[in-house]
Amino acid sequence: MPLTERPAEPMAPRLSVVVPIYNVERYLEECLDSIAAQTFDAFECVMVDDGSTDGSAVIAKAYADADSRFRLVQQKNKGLGAARNTGIRNLGGTEYLAFMDSDDTLPPGAYELMVGTLDETGSDFAAGNALRFRTAEHYQSHAHRRPFRETRLKSHVTEIPSLVTDRTAWNKVYRRSFFDTAGILYPEGILYEDAPVSVPHHFLAGSVDVLSEPIYHWRVRDAGDMSITQMKTDPKGLIDRVRSIELVREWLIAQPEPKFREYLRSYDRNTLVEELPMFFWSVPDGDRGYREAYQQHVSRLLRTIGVEQINALSAPLRVKYRLTLANRMNEFVTLQRMHRLYRRRAQLLRLGRTPAPSA
Repeated sequence: MPLTERPAEPMAPRLSVVVPIYNVERYLEECLDSIAAQTFDAFECVMVDDGSTDGSAVIAKAYADADSRFRLVQQKNKGLGAARNTGIRNLGGTEYLAFMDSDDTLPPGAYELMVGTLDETGSDFAAGNALRFRTAEHYQSHAHRRPFRETRLKSHVTEIPSLVTDRTAWNKVYRRSFFDTAGILYPEGILYEDAPVSVPHHFLAGSVDVLSEPIYHWRVRDAGDMSITQMKTDPKGLIDRVRSIELVREWLIAQPEPKFREYLRSYDRNTLVEELPMFFWSVPDGDRGYREAYQQHVSRLLRTIGVEQINALSAPLRVKYRLTLANRMNEFVTLQRMHRLYRRRAQLLRLGRTPAPSA
């Protein structure tokens, strides 16, 4: 339940935290409690109820009534990107800005660490490591392992290329002056809306503070309660993820400075080597609609990136992309199943176990 006792005169807020809310009554109190318990006390929390049909709005209102640091804004359901943008439009005059998803939690010192670091360095934003969690079990987020393996202050994506994979909205604290000047809002009406904001910010920043300390706990939803990042064979997820990549590319292409052409080339290579191959594993399990969506939308992106970049890849990737472009999906599926079998056998051998013979 929300806290009922707060200091009589809380400090003027320096940090705004935007929390979009939609049908998360099961998790919301845990999320808001972790914000209320932050050792950095000078914050406002702007909760945006995006047309919830469960008890989420009632829970959020109870926090706003009990704690002056929490404010509730309500709107008709428009999606996560639109809810974040509504939160941005309802901020106070704070110095820093953060986002949080309403089914996740924060360790108590997260904002104190990030704001304190930014106060010392003057960087445009701080980004930190994340842990996945189920109830009490926490473990390293695979998506954040490489970019956040060590703390590096006043750095940049050109010095740490793996930061191009740091696409989540919620593991960051932004300097408001930087965020507002960049003028990039979240795309509305699509999933995977984080990357078209987070990736351009990395390229625009003068410097970024990279923190290996876990500052965010990213929930693994239970079966039957899957989040958008866990719906592996939903065609909409694939279509929107490709569109998210295209939005980043369109932004990079639109920048007039010559350095952004090299940034685009680097981003395209990461897309080909790390981002698109994540779809490979879902194609054998997907139905006809998923496979058709993969072939159509990934092929469109591949043609835009161009054959020169594809030809520079390793042989396995070149083959899979050429099969995709040629619409030879049956051969693609067969190859990917063989790759999956090979990987499982290799894992068993590393564990000292003998793989079963193939049928």
